[in-house]
Amino acid sequence: MERTDRLNSLLKEVISEVIRREVRNPHVNELFTVTRVQISKDLRHAKVFVSVIGDAQQKEETLKALQSAAGFIAVNSSQKVVMRYFPELKFKLDDSVDKHMRIEELLGKISEERKSRKDDIDSSAEDT
Repeated sequence: MERTDRLNSLLKEVISEVIRREVRNPHVNELFTVTRVQISKDLRHAKVFVSVIGDAQQKEETLKALQSAAGFIAVNSSQKVVMRYFPELKFKLDDSVDKHMRIEELLGKISEERKSRKDDIDSSAEDT
């Protein structure tokens, strides 16, 4: 388990660097992050989770561009990581950042609502 964790972390760094430095595709949004890599037990496949800042179309275009460049990314990454077989890469959108931002937004609204209710109660108490 520890080996795959180290490998996931290493692949995350290497794949991210390869995409930034060597992938020349205008459809890859520059505001992307490789958030994590999940390699299969047999080390033959790896899911690469990416977070993209942008609208739905930009996210979709980036994902498609990365998936079409997956072979290129794997070949270039394999030169930096010594493995018998470099895993086949499958790119997936990581929407956990979006979910986190949405939760923060909702918590902020709840906090504002509570504060305004408290202010209403305080001002009505002053009127009596």
